[in-house]
Amino acid sequence: MSALRVLAYLSLVSLLGLTGCTMNRPTQLYQLDAGVASVPSQDKGVAVLLGPIHLADYLQREAMVQRQADGILNLSSDARWAGSLETNVSQQLLRLLSSQLDSTRLALFPEKPGFAPQVQVMLTISRLDSGPKEPAVLEARWRLLDDKGKLRDSRLFHEEEQHQGSMQDQVRAQSELLRRLAVQLAQDVRPVAAALEQPPATPPRKPPTASNSKAKPKDEGPKIPLVVPTRTDVEVFRF
Repeated sequence: MSALRVLAYLSLVSLLGLTGCTMNRPTQLYQLDAGVASVPSQDKGVAVLLGPIHLADYLQREAMVQRQADGILNLSSDARWAGSLETNVSQQLLRLLSSQLDSTRLALFPEKPGFAPQVQVMLTISRLDSGPKEPAVLEARWRLLDDKGKLRDSRLFHEEEQHQGSMQDQVRAQSELLRRLAVQLAQDVRPVAAALEQPPATPPRKPPTASNSKAKPKDEGPKIPLVVPTRTDVEVFRF
């Protein structure tokens, strides 16, 4: 076998080996995890219905989205979410809100039978992504409704978190942003719940007006009897 053929054979074997390594590279699965959050053990606290929670369409996929410096979004070929990202976000927010509000009375939308929420949180996440050289960014909007469906508060939320560039640290940064979102949500829910728990204020009584009070008779002084001329049938004769 000539040296040229040997070289070509070795190049082909090397190429096939590299291709096999690329095809057999394992896919990494990730989940958002905002860390340890203490959950109260006793049944207490404000009743909150969390949801509906809606994620932007570009986030509703298995592959993790990577944002480039020019704003282009690419799908990672070897990094995926372990399950539904929307479910992951909902579960993490429920646990974080329970810890922040010190309440066990939280439920995810749709409402559970027999659950009467004091506050409902309607949340839309329009952006939650990062890139190898781009920071993690979370943009969201929420509305808070009372038990009668009346709008009590609303807010636009934008936060960024730097990372080291690896996929693992990108997930850590996004998890931190989710924790900050829960902290701000809890700060907005507290005053709404406190206002609903206060009894309605009793309007002050108005002092009686002159028209409502009985008019007192004026002091007219002692009454003088009327003088009525006395009529007699006696005729008087004059001489």
